[in-house]
Amino acid sequence: RVDGTLLKTLSGHSRGVNGVTFSPDGKTIASASSDKTVKLWSVDGTLLKTLPGYSSKEVIAVNFSSDGKMIASVSRDNTVKLWRVDGTLLKSFPGYSPWVHGVSFSPDGKTIASASETENNSVKLWRTDGTLLKTLTGNGSWFWDVSYSPNGKTIAAASGDNTVKLWKVDGTLLKTLTDHSQPLRGVSFSPDGKMIASASDDKTVKLWKVDGTLLKTLGGHSEGVSDVTFSPDGQTIASASEDKTVKLWKVDGTLLKTLDGHSEGVNGVTFGPDGQTIA
Repeated sequence: RVDGTLLKTLSGHSRGVNGVTFSPDGKTIASASSDKTVKLWSVDGTLLKTLPGYSSKEVIAVNFSSDGKMIASVSRDNTVKLWRVDGTLLKSFPGYSPWVHGVSFSPDGKTIASASETENNSVKLWRTDGTLLKTLTGNGSWFWDVSYSPNGKTIAAASGDNTVKLWKVDGTLLKTLTDHSQPLRGVSFSPDGKMIASASDDKTVKLWKVDGTLLKTLGGHSEGVSDVTFSPDGQTIASASEDKTVKLWKVDGTLLKTLDGHSEGVNGVTFGPDGQTIA
């Protein structure tokens, strides 16, 4: 819970967990693992389904569609995979070589964005039928994470050149946000679309206006920050770090809580739709 109470430990992956997300109704959690699977769990800890599909490489990230009927996952086997929640594999997109790191559904569920670390170093936009719509490029550096704005008109990507890049969905580069001193690992829009949070290897989270104005730097982690997300009401930010903790912050920069309990670095963090539960 956001008060720091540990509700449940979900055990079942045989290797590290790289990403985690709640379904829109808050009843299911999806986890992506280096054991080459995605697992679906009920919030009481019951394992509902294991989605194999990846024969040789770890799964890096996972995301639910807004209606909760589909799951997108990305892997270091150079693919984006689209699944029904019953475990049916709908589509596998040949994404990049060698690695795809981040994935995000558009709010209407019709488009998927994926981010890569390759010689092409791009964000790709796909229809859910596998059609490649657009390739977004920055300045040649890799991208680790990607996020749609709540209105679906803007895409933010966390870049290895220490910046956040913002594009229109037509591919127009709108803005480059510069202030981090090391590569970025995570990026997230606030629910109202007015702010962006970025997570970096420089051990900080930065909070920005979408026009590029830096609002706040949240410092407190002792190692790189792997992921960042807003609560559903937009008032709280959660950050996951290699220092084995999750930290909760007010958007004014006040540190609310440090959640200890992991024995290794924390790769991902997500709020449940009620805003009271964190995975």
